[in-house]
Amino acid sequence: MKALLNSRYAWLWLMIGAAVVFIPFIGNCNLFDWDEVNFAECAREMLVTGNYSQVQIAYQPFWEKPPLFIWMQAGSMKLFGVSEFSARFPNAVCGVLTLLSVFLIGKHLHSKKLGWLWALMMASTLLPHFYFKSGIIDPWFNLFILVSLYLSFVFISKREGKKISIALLAGLTLGLAVLTKGPVALLVTGLSILIFLLWTSQLKQLWSWPMLLFAVSTLLVSASWFAVEWLSGHKAVVEEFIQYQIRLFKTEDSGHSGPLLYHVIVLLIGCFPVSFLFLMAYRKSGQGSEKDVVFRKMMLALFWVVLILFSLVKTKIIHYSSLCYFPLSYIAALGLNKSLSELTFKPVLRIAFALIALLMGVAFVLLGVVEKFKQVLISGDWIKDPFAKQCLAAQVHWSGFEFLLGLLFLLGCAFIYSGLKNQSFFRILTGSLLNMVFINLAILILVPKIEAYTQRASIDFYRSCSLQPSYIETRGFKSYAYLFYSNRKPEDYANADQVRFVKAQLDDMEKRGYQRLTSHALANLIWLENGKIDRPAFVVAKTIDDPVVEENKNLAKLYSKNGYSFYVRMPVAPAK
Repeated sequence: MKALLNSRYAWLWLMIGAAVVFIPFIGNCNLFDWDEVNFAECAREMLVTGNYSQVQIAYQPFWEKPPLFIWMQAGSMKLFGVSEFSARFPNAVCGVLTLLSVFLIGKHLHSKKLGWLWALMMASTLLPHFYFKSGIIDPWFNLFILVSLYLSFVFISKREGKKISIALLAGLTLGLAVLTKGPVALLVTGLSILIFLLWTSQLKQLWSWPMLLFAVSTLLVSASWFAVEWLSGHKAVVEEFIQYQIRLFKTEDSGHSGPLLYHVIVLLIGCFPVSFLFLMAYRKSGQGSEKDVVFRKMMLALFWVVLILFSLVKTKIIHYSSLCYFPLSYIAALGLNKSLSELTFKPVLRIAFALIALLMGVAFVLLGVVEKFKQVLISGDWIKDPFAKQCLAAQVHWSGFEFLLGLLFLLGCAFIYSGLKNQSFFRILTGSLLNMVFINLAILILVPKIEAYTQRASIDFYRSCSLQPSYIETRGFKSYAYLFYSNRKPEDYANADQVRFVKAQLDDMEKRGYQRLTSHALANLIWLENGKIDRPAFVVAKTIDDPVVEENKNLAKLYSKNGYSFYVRMPVAPAK
């Protein structure tokens, strides 16, 4: 094994192993509302319309995200067909490339051992691993920023050689990050580099030729799509995109709010137990080769910029701090790569480690046996949300052995705890590998069951609507799943009466300050419930909102299931 890990083809074995870990079974459950299915629907609509220059949702301009990741998903769907697997495949590939990138960076900075450890820390950590099997944008966004920061570190630290070409590549990858998620990439990367230069007393590098070329290439790549949209007459889309980015920082978007320490808690729990290795190594990993020490400062600059910036931002979403996974796992790997005797497992850390491991392990065990006591939860006062109670009533098959996953998690944590306490690298390595196995099995076994409780009743209904020409909208809750799973087509929005009605409603709502995309869905719903329809019209609401929907006498209730109620309005047959 040691010869394999140190062979000249170690990078290839890593890629094969990562592909085996990240690619199989990624299509084993429905896409989750909102983000996963939102981006997948944008990609599907690209295929339907053949319009690849503009991102759309419900066949209306969608200004919240640039197109690069949507293009990846559309390409995947072109190759494999429209499916959950296709929507998640780009991120599985990103997982492979991310582990390869951290391995090569670690190898270049220090040794293959550091590269393997960094890759293992990423693969055995819950949130990064989970995101590589999802259909959200952040994994590619994060990878582009990591590569850009590393290349920036190289041309800043390089005393001679091909600094110009490296600077241009750094700008290219940062520009791709902007085209993936938006200008927040410029803010995060720019602040990280600025703090790094101040920290290392290299501020004069800001006025160097490589830095200038880095900035210019970033600007050219970043602005390319926006310039094309502007020149193509889609000025409003670009303006709305900029306003949306500003709104994310100033307001709580989509109801996502949280306390100031939200992301600290997310990283501590979601990256456990690697987060504890980070805490132990934080002050101890500042010694080593010159490259180690200097790049560590770049990673810590990134960590604190992301953590502070998104702690201050009003909108709190779990993946906003996902860029912290790289410095967190790097510092942990650095600590393990050095002598374990330097890592002090203080009593307070031992107690906190054991407490978090126990609480998480018990939670996973209880999740594995939830079917056995769910009636107690439903009938009792344990759950306050009536919608959640109705979702929990779903009939989901459990084998009865799922609780063993919680025990596997506790076993992995026990090995790591023992390894840290007794300074055993082998036990820490064993615990990390067990954690990676646990994460894989949890995603394979538990996630589909969670999806079945939370949304499958509605998605099954959306699928049934794809079997016939129909209209469909949701009432009282935001969703993109009904668009994707009912296979909406442009002609579903082309009824002449509908077009006139929606246009009039949009003009009125825009005057009252409604967002255009929200207004379009609401106007369609109003028309669907009251306008002149030529095919069956379906409305999906949460059962707790039944009285609101049932006030409309045009709608007939079909049935209710697991927190959702389904209604239909049939077209009136023309008089003979």
